[in-house]
Amino acid sequence: MDKRQAQVQGDQEVYELNPDVKKYSLMDAGFQETNKGSFRLEHPINGSSPYAARYYLRATVDKNLESLKLAITDKSGMHNINMFKIKDTEAEVSDYRYLMEFLKEKNVLVK
Repeated sequence: MDKRQAQVQGDQEVYELNPDVKKYSLMDAGFQETNKGSFRLEHPINGSSPYAARYYLRATVDKNLESLKLAITDKSGMHNINMFKIKDTEAEVSDYRYLMEFLKEKNVLVK
């Protein structure tokens, strides 16, 4: 897999960073610039309420806008989770798919 491509654990879809992505496109989509210059998006995944999220989507783009990392983690952010194998996560999977479509609409990702 190319460094511009990333896949969440358990997901069949492989996403690729848009070759034409710009810094302001990332910031418009909710990414925040870190102290090291990379861009990070941390978004709660919950089908009913973002305040009671069990999982978080973490997306990181390096400062050169050339590499993409994706992960779904628990609340602490320390453990990668495969939510596709956990029972009763249909709402969370739907929310995750919606977020990925949003990032494609903002021209951050391509499929």
